[in-house]
Amino acid sequence: MVYDLGECDPRKCTARRLQRAGRVELVRRMGMVPRGALLLDPFSETALSPSDAGIARENGVVAVDCSWRRIKIFEALRAGREPRALPYLVAANPTYYGRPTTLSTVEALSAALFILGEEDRARDLLAIFKWGPVFLELNREPLLAYREARSSSEVVSIQRRFMPE
Repeated sequence: MVYDLGECDPRKCTARRLQRAGRVELVRRMGMVPRGALLLDPFSETALSPSDAGIARENGVVAVDCSWRRIKIFEALRAGREPRALPYLVAANPTYYGRPTTLSTVEALSAALFILGEEDRARDLLAIFKWGPVFLELNREPLLAYREARSSSEVVSIQRRFMPE
């Protein structure tokens, strides 16, 4: 699911393109974001890890499609949900190619699915973008390492290997 704040150019919005392709449900009201869902939150103290797979299967994974300037929205969304930050990854989308941690919505969802052991679903989301498969190629080694971690703290430890010094 994607909580869409309607802030991006509809022609370039990866979340809307995923919705048009029938890959995600787009919601525009906070109340429609399920309680207990894994919330991809770049400000969370807890890193996403394979140990979160049960929560994802039970309650879903939610990405927020908004401007990076909308930090406060995550505080409001956390209530009743399970916030998780993605570990260090590099963007492949044309707008932020090569930039660390500045992922598009489809990259964030795909990374989460990959880490949670749903590699085929991750590939399926990325397949509708010309540059999509490049995201997995650029991040193959870290994604495989994160997927093998047993806990959030282990993911945090692993990500240090991939961050520039």
